[in-house]
Amino acid sequence: MGRLENKVAIITGAANGQGAVEAELFAKEGASVIATDLQEETLAALVESINKDNGNDKVIGLKHDVSSEDSWKEIVEEAISRFGKIDILVNNAGISGKQGIHVEEYTLDEWQAPYNVNATGNFLGVKTVVPFMKKNGSGSIINISSTAAMVGGQGGIPYHASKGATTAMTKALALELSEYNIRVNSVHPGIVETPMFKNAVDDELEKHLKSKVPLGILGQPEDIAYPVLLLASDESKFMTGSEIVVDGGTLAQ
Repeated sequence: MGRLENKVAIITGAANGQGAVEAELFAKEGASVIATDLQEETLAALVESINKDNGNDKVIGLKHDVSSEDSWKEIVEEAISRFGKIDILVNNAGISGKQGIHVEEYTLDEWQAPYNVNATGNFLGVKTVVPFMKKNGSGSIINISSTAAMVGGQGGIPYHASKGATTAMTKALALELSEYNIRVNSVHPGIVETPMFKNAVDDELEKHLKSKVPLGILGQPEDIAYPVLLLASDESKFMTGSEIVVDGGTLAQ
């Protein structure tokens, strides 16, 4: 307990799945959390539950379109107004986009959809938050990428490309921001049993995917949340530009 005491964090895509568990864990570890998502009702229920469990109101939920610069400005303004600073940014929001078709079948809109959220959304978050982290003289930015940034065949081409962009951007940002003591790292989940995953596969496909994982299990949201917690905390003060792969050994094959 207390690994994030007196820290203020923004976590996007926090209504369910990995983002929700990250918000719960960060609050338990002492952080004030701005949890954001487009799913307002689900997010509100989560925030109410977290605050009730912790006996305070240190978590707030805000509607947020991560692909909108204006929406990002509103989130950051509210964070500063409410808590006075921003120490941590977790760019967790993401979409898978259309999968299972050939490259020539994609429309331009289908190509751009994952990019708008997964890559542009992360860029806008960093762009908007960094001036306040520079004032603090420190910060930790965690971009949720994917093992799909490292190998092919784990999603649609636009998804792979958007996660690859996030990974490359993370390394460039780590170098640019190091002089301000702002650390930037990426986390690369393999297959995680989130609502998005459950909606995308049937039982037969799930069984097949599980058979491909050396540990013989699929990831759970908390398996991602704990590495994110490490990167958010001062325990990782010598880590920047790093990639943490959490995939049950899949890429080791």
